[in-house]
Amino acid sequence: MDDNDWLASRFQASRPRLRAVAYRILGSANEAEDALQEAWIHAAGGQAGEVANLDGWFTTIVARVCLDMLRSRKARREQPLGADNVGWDDALLAALEAGPEQEAVLADSVGLALLVVLDTLGPAERVAFVLHDMFGLPFEDIAAATGRSPSAARQLASRARRRVQGAPAIPEAQLARRREVAAAFLAASRGGDMAGLLALLDPNVVLHADATAAPGGAPVTLRGATAVIGGARAASARAVHSSLALVNGTPGIVFAPLGKLELVLSLTIEVDKITRIDIIGDPARLDELDLALLS
Repeated sequence: MDDNDWLASRFQASRPRLRAVAYRILGSANEAEDALQEAWIHAAGGQAGEVANLDGWFTTIVARVCLDMLRSRKARREQPLGADNVGWDDALLAALEAGPEQEAVLADSVGLALLVVLDTLGPAERVAFVLHDMFGLPFEDIAAATGRSPSAARQLASRARRRVQGAPAIPEAQLARRREVAAAFLAASRGGDMAGLLALLDPNVVLHADATAAPGGAPVTLRGATAVIGGARAASARAVHSSLALVNGTPGIVFAPLGKLELVLSLTIEVDKITRIDIIGDPARLDELDLALLS
């Protein structure tokens, strides 16, 4: 067996673990496979004979490739949507039709809740958290993968961990009641129960959707329960694929088909009534949110 065959054999033996690393970083089965192909090209052209820990070296290469892919994805997401982009329902159907069954199985095995929260992290934070908290890599290796010092890599993982774990921002009793209201709102939306929705909304409720979240690519503001009910009816299909979450410590709703965060509904709840709904789709704003899914 020559050196190339030997290296290929070692890479193939590590492939299941490397695929797991790539999937948890990227949240996409197809992108994980692409990352492994790119990583093999780098490994085959590297100085493998000088490496003492091949598994660690392979993991570092995969992490670097994934980090570049995350940064590229983030740059694409931050480009503004034009007026000719598809609306909510068309985008939902396209996402569900395009999602391979294998990816749904993988998402379920990792946990949709974790994938949703990971999607709010910055690229370097996500890589540091996955490598350390999920795969136990030392910070020296994470530093090599992220181009940071070991102490900076430790800070990245710590900051990501705080965001993943989440923390309630209101007293437990208020949190429980607001959660009940948010859960009732989601259930009524899923069932198309307009009377139930109306009972939960303050008469002067305000709904605001940012340009990324709104159909047509322009911000939308609706005022009054009747107007908001009309918008809820149009978005009822999306509610089926939504979940309860803590949004900056207070109950809200996330829309994340196959674990990929698309929209967040931040709910303002006062005296058992929803007084404001902010629908957030702008990637930059989504990245700033602290999210933790509620069971």
